[in-house]
Amino acid sequence: HNEEQKKLATEYKTKLDASGSWSDPIVTEITEASIFYPAEDYHQEYFNLNGSQPYCNFVIRPKVEKFKEVFKDKLKD
Repeated sequence: HNEEQKKLATEYKTKLDASGSWSDPIVTEITEASIFYPAEDYHQEYFNLNGSQPYCNFVIRPKVEKFKEVFKDKLKD
């Protein structure tokens, strides 16, 4: 949305790459924000409401856990 946000995103991306948390470099592009379209209501809080579903349990849960590990100092209790 602005230069400060771009700077912060670039810094975090660089730190994450340097952390060695992932075996491959992060390839996410940092680009100017465009129009945002919220997902339909049935997609909101999907993981929290469907955490026992196989996709959530085997694909999403490990990503959430890794996120919590890397950003533990940034998360609210």
